[in-house]
Formats: sequence, C-alpha cells, structure tokens
Amino acid sequence: MKLDTTDSRAPIMVWGALAIVYVVWGSTYLGIGLAIESIPPMLSGAMRFIVAAALLAGFLLVRSGPAALKMSPRQFLGAAFVGVLLLTLGNGMVSVAEQYISTGLAALLVASVPLWLVVFRFAVRDRPKALTLVGVLIGLGGVAALSLTGAQGGSGVGIVVILLASVSWSVGSFLSGRIQMPANPLAASVVEMVVGGAGLLVLGTGSGERLDLSAVTTRSWLALAYLILVGSLIAFTAYSWLLGNAPISLVSTYAYVNPVVAVALGALVLHEPVTTQVLVGGLVILAGVALVISTERRKPKRVLEDGDAGVGASGGQEPRPARQQDDPAVERGRRG
Repeated sequence: MKLDTTDSRAPIMVWGALAIVYVVWGSTYLGIGLAIESIPPMLSGAMRFIVAAALLAGFLLVRSGPAALKMSPRQFLGAAFVGVLLLTLGNGMVSVAEQYISTGLAALLVASVPLWLVVFRFAVRDRPKALTLVGVLIGLGGVAALSLTGAQGGSGVGIVVILLASVSWSVGSFLSGRIQMPANPLAASVVEMVVGGAGLLVLGTGSGERLDLSAVTTRSWLALAYLILVGSLIAFTAYSWLLGNAPISLVSTYAYVNPVVAVALGALVLHEPVTTQVLVGGLVILAGVALVISTERRKPKRVLEDGDAGVGASGGQEPRPARQQDDPAVERGRRG
C-alpha cells in the first residue's frame, strides 16, 4: 500500500528505510569478510542463503498459505537458473574473492554492475543513449585502473574472481526480466536462494571445503547471523518497501553510497588500506555509474503491470510496484 505522503511521519519512515539500505547493504562486505575468517567461503554463502530462504518461505506460508509459493515448472526453472547466476556464481564468489582482496576493493569493483548491464543491452540491440555509453566507458576505465594496478589490498586472483562474479550477477539480472519467473517475487527469491545456496554447497564440498565447527569463532557466527537476518531479510524488506513509497531517483542513491560505506567500514574495522589508487579508481567508477543512472532516469516512464520485478542488491528478486518508473541500470544492480 502506498504511503500517505500527508502523514508527517512519511519523510522519517522513508529516510529510516533508506538509511537501513545504505548502511546494511554497504556493511555486508564487512560481514562476509568476518564470516570467512573461520568459515569456508562457499559454505558460509550456502548457509546464509538456505537459512534465509527457509525463513522467507516460512513467512510466506504463515501470511498467505501454500498458494504463495505456487508456480509452474517453467517458472521454477527460470528462478533456479537466475539463482545460480546471481547467488552461486555471483554473490557466492564475492566470498571467495574476499579471501584475496580487501572488502572495500570488492565493493568498488562490484559497483560496476550497472555498467555491464548497459553492455548487455547494447549486445541485444537495445541502443542506450550516447551519455549512457560515455558513463560506461568512464566507469569501466575505473574498473580497469583498479584491476591492472592491483590497488594495494588486492591480488590478481581475487580481482579476476570478483569481476567474473559481477558479470555473472549482471547476466542473471539481465535474463531475469526476459524469462518466465514466478508471479510472486518473494516466492522467486525463495527459489533463487535455495538453489543458489545448494549450488554453493555442491561447489564448496566438491572443492574440498569442510566446516570445522570447533574452529568457527564467535565473530564469524555473529557475522553470518547478521548477513542472514539483517542483510538478507531486514534490508530486503526495507528496500522492497521503499520501491513502493519513495521516488526511484531517491532509492537509486544506494548504488553510490554502498561502496563508500563498505570502504569506510573495511578501513575502520579491518584496518584495510585506503590508497590513492583506491580512492581515484573508486571515484571514477562511481562517476561512471552516476552518469549511467542519471541518464537512464530521464527515459520516459513505462507503466508496469502488477508483478513486474527487478533484481536488487539483497541477492534476490525485489518486487517493483505497479506504475513504478523503470530504471534497469539501478533496479537490476548488485549488492554483496
């Protein structure tokens, strides 16, 4: 239900929800970094998504009954495929990459997702505006600068993994609007998280990861719980609410703020170095993303039918309300 803008509490509620998305999604990179200190990266991702899926499925069943999870086999397969791209090969690989690169560098490189989405659109002959392409070139220039220099706090292996993860997330986001998906976007998120988590479980055990419970620190358990409850559920709910109650131009600002929060927390908590290379490369990437998003936002509004959805930063599919302005460069963006 749309928020009554005459309610004096409306601005406070909007900014409160936005603050949650800003801080929580920016902090998940730190959460991942703390979790993998003593939990194998792919197994930590598997636990995160499978538990979050169980909690979300339980909520849907209590609220709406079994009908909430009803979908055709083709819709299930569509959500499962997207889940593998987004969560197994996308979000899950962020955990792998953070073994080799700093959390701040990971966040800055992942911020390039809106740029890759424009590249995919161009590949299928959806011609973006000239300014959009300029933004892509600027942003990818920043990605190249950070990747080629290594930007102290990063290794070649970690940078390659994080870039492949970003491209996989972008492909999954791009395809999610072009294949059959469950009508209920929350049900789609359940399937994506279950299948994505299962994929990480298979990859993790197949690559030799083993969970030694006696070796897991309290800090890692707390970080994992934070990722499940706060990162995947509370921020997910706040973002979903914002899409129906705030201008997309305001909601989209998370794309600029999350990397800044991630870099700041990495420096404060993990004492990660913030070098000139990181600052300059990061600013170039964010400048490119800002140009892409601002240019795309000026497109004519498209009326969406109920049930349209876009992929957001929580790692699952986020509902977009009817008549919400379509902003694919933002709504199909990525968060760790």
